[in-house]
Amino acid sequence: MNKVPEFWRAEIWHPLSVHLPLAILLMATLFFLIGYFSKKGFWENMSKVLLLIGTAGAWLAIYTGNLADPVVSRQICDPTVLATHETNAYVVAWLFSAVAVLIILEYLGWLNQFRKIAHLCILILSLTGSGFLMYTGHLGATLVYQQAAGVYTPSESCSEFE
Repeated sequence: MNKVPEFWRAEIWHPLSVHLPLAILLMATLFFLIGYFSKKGFWENMSKVLLLIGTAGAWLAIYTGNLADPVVSRQICDPTVLATHETNAYVVAWLFSAVAVLIILEYLGWLNQFRKIAHLCILILSLTGSGFLMYTGHLGATLVYQQAAGVYTPSESCSEFE
């Protein structure tokens, strides 16, 4: 009789840590877009807080993805999807890290004379990062739903649950 593996395995931490930063970064980009064009400070300020939190979460997601990699890379049929997913995850994290640096520099007052350019750069980097983020999420879903990456597959009779 098969035994159901423990839930708190290394490959489980990644899906648990990736969804919140994904939502936060997409929402932050939307808020920044609204604030940029409406000239409402609330939306921009809220987006900046969310962008900083989401960026930290993106690096946490990469860390947990690296924890899952040794297990997942042995289970999947097409490792090129995993490699592309990982590469794009780093692109996302670095793009939003650049946004975070601009936000911090602006907060410190070092970008006062370049405020409009800095906001345009934040907007462009955030939109680009969001595009990469959606594609990276698509690749992650492809890994899970087409290749069962990190997923426990029960026996045909499900006898291990009896």
